[in-house]
Amino acid sequence: MTVRFSFGEDSMVDTFYAIGLVMRVCQSISLLELLHICVGIEPNHLLPRFLQLTERIIILFVVITSQEEVQEKYVVCVLFIFWNLLDMVRYTYSMLSVIGISYAVLTWLSQTLWMPIYPLCVLAEAFAIYQSLPYFDIIWHILHEAAFRLSHLFPIRAENVSHDALYRHVFYLQSPLLRKKRRPPRLSC
Repeated sequence: MTVRFSFGEDSMVDTFYAIGLVMRVCQSISLLELLHICVGIEPNHLLPRFLQLTERIIILFVVITSQEEVQEKYVVCVLFIFWNLLDMVRYTYSMLSVIGISYAVLTWLSQTLWMPIYPLCVLAEAFAIYQSLPYFDIIWHILHEAAFRLSHLFPIRAENVSHDALYRHVFYLQSPLLRKKRRPPRLSC
């Protein structure tokens, strides 16, 4: 990917078409990392890793994959370089630390590389979202018009359904009999 980045405009535009499938598969497989944390194979905290993976999945599948116009932007190439650089160092360090091998340079990179790259990654993700907003606005406008046309076919309005659901939810939360039966959610991992 770094070679594609250095060859100019045409190669950067074509980045998603060249490695998009591989990135989707790798990011989907990286969800197994949450299972590794829960089982105890990897000694990390669950919530930060969950937030990072959720952010990447949303950016990749919702923002980039769903819009062909966004796939051709330069920010996709930059974002893929940042993600791959971080993951390459982090997964290599984790794999070697699990089997008991330690390299000082790799440990230093793993502990310090994220400091400059994470803010740049967040900026690139925000810029990707910003560049995709006009395309989502067009889709939202089309869906809104279609829903308005279909609303004449159905006698029940969507606003009434949502208000009924809201009232039922509030009644359930405020009912003293139901409050005693409700158990707090269990969060364990």
